Amino acid sequence: MSIRALAVGKKHEDWVVTGISRYQKRLKKPFDLAWQLLPHSAREGDAARTEESSRILEKIGAGEFVVLLDERGTNLDSVELSRTIGEQLDLSKPVTVVIGGAYGVDERLRKRADLVWSLSGLVFPHQLVRLILVEQLYRAQEIRGGRPYHHV
Repeated sequence: MSIRALAVGKKHEDWVVTGISRYQKRLKKPFDLAWQLLPHSAREGDAARTEESSRILEKIGAGEFVVLLDERGTNLDSVELSRTIGEQLDLSKPVTVVIGGAYGVDERLRKRADLVWSLSGLVFPHQLVRLILVEQLYRAQEIRGGRPYHHV
């Protein structure tokens, strides 16, 4: 099993490609990461949120462990993230991390998520969230492996 990032938005912008590549090439099974990008809705507000959430839900299987990134979610430290993701991978559950669109996601998707995770109380641009995500997955992998990347 590996980890999939399911994100609404355009391809990685040039300024973030180098950073994502830096960490992504260091990820090893089962922490390896595959990206699946879905286009933004042409609508706005609630209509966009509903349409994008429907498209995301269509891509999620019944047995997947779904992590929704949302600033209103639970704050986890890196060790807790490593433990949470690692436990699911140990159970051979596919892990999907969802990054919604500019208007967020609807309640159906929030309810489907097994974990609603907040990177911070701050709101970040989606491109930056992608970079933070891949670095935190690398950190989780290294913590899980007992390697010295993460200093306590």
